[in-house]
Amino acid sequence: MCTAAVYKTKDFYFGRTLDNDFSYGEEVVITPRSFPLRFRRVEIPEPRFAIIGTALVADGYPLYYDAVNEKGLCMAGLNFVGNAVYNKPVDGRDNVAQFELVPWIISQCQTVEEARALLGRINITDDAFSDELPPAQLHWIIADRTQAITVESTADGLKIYDNPVGVLTNNPPFDMQLFALNNYMGLSAKPPVNRFSDGLDLNVYSRGMGAIGLPGDLSSQSRFVRATFVKMNSVSGEGEEESVGQFFHILGSVEQQKGCCVLGNGKHEITIYTSCCNADKGVYYYTTYTNRQITAVDMHRENLNSCELIRYPFITNEQINRAN
Repeated sequence: MCTAAVYKTKDFYFGRTLDNDFSYGEEVVITPRSFPLRFRRVEIPEPRFAIIGTALVADGYPLYYDAVNEKGLCMAGLNFVGNAVYNKPVDGRDNVAQFELVPWIISQCQTVEEARALLGRINITDDAFSDELPPAQLHWIIADRTQAITVESTADGLKIYDNPVGVLTNNPPFDMQLFALNNYMGLSAKPPVNRFSDGLDLNVYSRGMGAIGLPGDLSSQSRFVRATFVKMNSVSGEGEEESVGQFFHILGSVEQQKGCCVLGNGKHEITIYTSCCNADKGVYYYTTYTNRQITAVDMHRENLNSCELIRYPFITNEQINRAN
């Protein structure tokens, strides 16, 4: 399970949590412009944009979980189990495999509008990367500093939704996630007003009572509501450190602690990593479950014309600043 969000101060930020009971060995990966990206059934035009994000590198190919390109376009795939449906190749369409979708979009689009145009010609196929890595059931959020969309490939076809809140979790489908916010329109970051009854003298006895009813469980629908409430009411200065710190606090509202989501066989779902990328500057920040210190990788400090992947394994050992 996962949560993705956008945030804007002076710069534009994009990131996500990845929740699972195990890691595949993902790492921060930069795909330079000249890296020979290969697609099963389509050819990608030149020029290509450099990409930074979290990926599993399998047989030399970056399988991106979330990514940002050098132009500031962002994209992440989140679990959509039971609803995602992919297709066989179709003549006259851009037949792109599920695992190719992030690099296909991110490597050649500068804006969400360009991504929309590309999606209008696409057919997402059920090609597996390998026998060990079958197609993951996902839906996607694509964002730039002006707008966000959600993309879902279902039995009813490819759906593209405007995403006015800039948040995405897992199930149910996005239109249902968004509709559920109607149930919480009475929540507020401000103290509540007694509307229960004029005949009762009801008092505000604690701070934060305006948000009573905000769901606190770990289900994907509840995480969507909670992350949206926190993000839409979030306040910070415009400096980099304050903006990045606030973004991690936003996603911290939906992180999963070991022991709270039991999967059986002694396994627990946890927030394996949380990311935040300054999409304007190409700086990718992350924390892991076992390392709360923020680590940064700046794509522009690398040779973006290279033809080799640039890889930074996650730092997973806890980094403690000992004051004495």
